[in-house]
Amino acid sequence: MTEKTTLPISAYIRTLNEARMIGDVVQSALLIADEVVVIDSGSTDDTIALARDAGARVIEHGWLGNGHQKRLAEEACQHDWLLDLDADEIVTPALAAEIRSLFANGEPSEKIFKTMLALVPPVGAPWTTFGLQSRHKLYDRRSVRMPAHKAWDQFEIPAGVAVGCLDAPIYHHAFTGAEQFMAKLNRNSSVRAAALAIKPKPYLALRIIFGLPFYFVKKYLLQQYFRGGIYGFAIAFMSAQGRWMRDVKMWERAKAEARSNLKND
Repeated sequence: MTEKTTLPISAYIRTLNEARMIGDVVQSALLIADEVVVIDSGSTDDTIALARDAGARVIEHGWLGNGHQKRLAEEACQHDWLLDLDADEIVTPALAAEIRSLFANGEPSEKIFKTMLALVPPVGAPWTTFGLQSRHKLYDRRSVRMPAHKAWDQFEIPAGVAVGCLDAPIYHHAFTGAEQFMAKLNRNSSVRAAALAIKPKPYLALRIIFGLPFYFVKKYLLQQYFRGGIYGFAIAFMSAQGRWMRDVKMWERAKAEARSNLKND
């Protein structure tokens, strides 16, 4: 049985209608975190009640944007050491034990820790040896803060700040099936196409023409999604489509803004 030893760590989670897993996510975070802060942006399902029942402190606040919402969470936390979790990410017992060992003799010397996300597909076993995504989930807010940005919610490593590496992964229950995955990709591509600086149109045109197969090969071969069999092929293709849609939507935005500028001249 996994030992439950809390540490001077605050975990935070952004939510909007995340009743599917929020209870399990909070409970897994409490294996190590002294507190879990949930920033909810208007859930109409049982997210808030389930989060509180699981032991989280819930703060209700309207949506400010991806990075802005994490900044709000950082400010609400009691501790300087923070664990950034999405509402579908589970702290595994192995990761909890590894983080406890980091704090066994006080605060670790590194101020940021790289953590791998292991996809847990709706069918089949977790992808713990391929398709892993690197994130910086555990960090000291005295050394780095999340970007105040509508789209981006991952920080850049400051110069001179030491980065450690955690071996055990977080289990990422990213989607329940193809329909929900495509809806999520479509939503994310819209947010980023609207919030990011527009790329030059010739550059966007090249990405629209040639980008889709490149994005697919990157996922399927370089990130080894082929090891996931037929489902790995499907996820790689859907992921590539989602990335490609950002280029298309940015092209549409560029054309619309060009027309608007002509009318205003």
